Amino acid sequence: MGGEAGARRLSYSAGVSACEKGGQWQPALALLSEMREAKLEPSVISYCAGISACEKGDQWQPALALLIEMREAKLEPDVISYSAGISACEKGGQWQQALALLSDMWMVNVEPGVISYNAGISACGNDGRWQWALALLKEMSEEKLEPTVISYSAGISACAKGDQLQWALVLLSEMREEDLEPNVISYCAGISACEKSGQWQRALALLSEMLEAEVQPTVISYSAGISACAKCEQWQRALALLSELREAKLEPDSATALGSARARRASSGSQRWRC
Repeated sequence: MGGEAGARRLSYSAGVSACEKGGQWQPALALLSEMREAKLEPSVISYCAGISACEKGDQWQPALALLIEMREAKLEPDVISYSAGISACEKGGQWQQALALLSDMWMVNVEPGVISYNAGISACGNDGRWQWALALLKEMSEEKLEPTVISYSAGISACAKGDQLQWALVLLSEMREEDLEPNVISYCAGISACEKSGQWQRALALLSEMLEAEVQPTVISYSAGISACAKCEQWQRALALLSELREAKLEPDSATALGSARARRASSGSQRWRC
């Protein structure tokens, strides 16, 4: 019976892992439930796969429920299961839950890794909680974990959403000091921060820097640049960016098109320059 039970447990675990790879969170939960009903206690690996399936399916509540079940089953969640849970909270817009899980990891002597922190920073960034995002970046360094491009990009995005241009620029500078090349997300977030602060010159400088670094600007980066110029009534520059966007074979979104229409109307009449 022991051999048969073991074989069945392995079959179930393989099934949960297959569901996880396919992002099928509901079948994964169903298999875990069947295992418990059959008195076949899921292993840490099975639970991890289930939590990861929930994370891929943007289901933060079931992911947290599985973490609780693990403890009730006297199984200690590891860094992988915690990281998947934090990522699920990040995707679900639950920044406080993400921070709670990070804190919980330290309480049970599970050291968060870079992936854990990245998910936590992203969770804070999605809600514009820039102070918390910066605090996590600092904590990473204190714990001798090197922030990655993903870490910095999430922090810059948090600063952009929190209208903290100076901090966004500081993080971009720190990336370069750490020999980390900003990617399209880093630049887009930085340009967005410039747009919110009405700093059209800085926005254009970052767009230029993207091109020099051979990072292809996106509709989002051009849109933020156009908006920054429009806010300061720099209509000719806004139209120039629209032309660049089209030369790059990118289609303007509705917001960009609206800003461009304003720029055309303004440039055809008298122009006022400010900022």
